[in-house]
This record gives sequence, structure tokens and C-alpha cells, in this order.
Amino acid sequence: MTGARRDSDLVRPYVVTGGRAHPRIPLDLVTLVVTVADAPASRGDPATGPEKRRMLALCRGGALSVAEIAAHLALPVSITKVLLADLVDAGLLATRPPASTTHGPDIQLLQEVLDGLRALVV
Repeated sequence: MTGARRDSDLVRPYVVTGGRAHPRIPLDLVTLVVTVADAPASRGDPATGPEKRRMLALCRGGALSVAEIAAHLALPVSITKVLLADLVDAGLLATRPPASTTHGPDIQLLQEVLDGLRALVV
């Protein structure tokens, strides 16, 4: 059983996102996020909070999915998407689709599997 929810638990995500519930750009759970090569840690922006700084630090180590970033920060995915979109808009992060959506299926491999299955039946 969980304990009683504190009012501060409900207010914090609202404050972190500036009251926004949806990101400005579409982000999927498996969208990969990476730090832009020449992006400084925070560009001296006083509005960059600790969550955004941690996102930048996490993405410096290589591409991570939106879901992975949310898990590392223990933030709801919806909040993570809003904050990531802010960093993409600021030019500090870049997104790219996951590898599985950038290429279609390997037709030759699928044909070989199909041929192998047919050979088993005969």
C-alpha cells in the first residue's frame, strides 16, 4: 500500500514544466535523444533546472530513448517529454528515430527464413 500523497508531489511536475502538459514536438517512447556536439552544459540559462542539466549529462554518454531518460530521472514520461522538447528547441539536444524505424525489413533474410521453413515441411 502506498502512503498518502503530499500536495508537493502534485505541484512539482507542474512547476518543472511551467504548467505545460504536452511537448512542442512529437516524441515517442523510443525516440533516441543525443546531446548536440558543440552544446555547452547549460548555456548559462538560469531557467535550466536540475532536471534539464541531468538530461544533458545523460545524453552526453550516447543516445538514449525517451523512456530510458525518464527512468534515470525517476520522472513521469509526460514531464520528461516536455523538458526534452525544450532542450531540442534550444538546440542543446537532437532527436532521431530508433534504428528499427529508419530501415524496412531485410527482404533477403525474410526470404531465407521462409525458404528454410518450407524446406522443413517437405
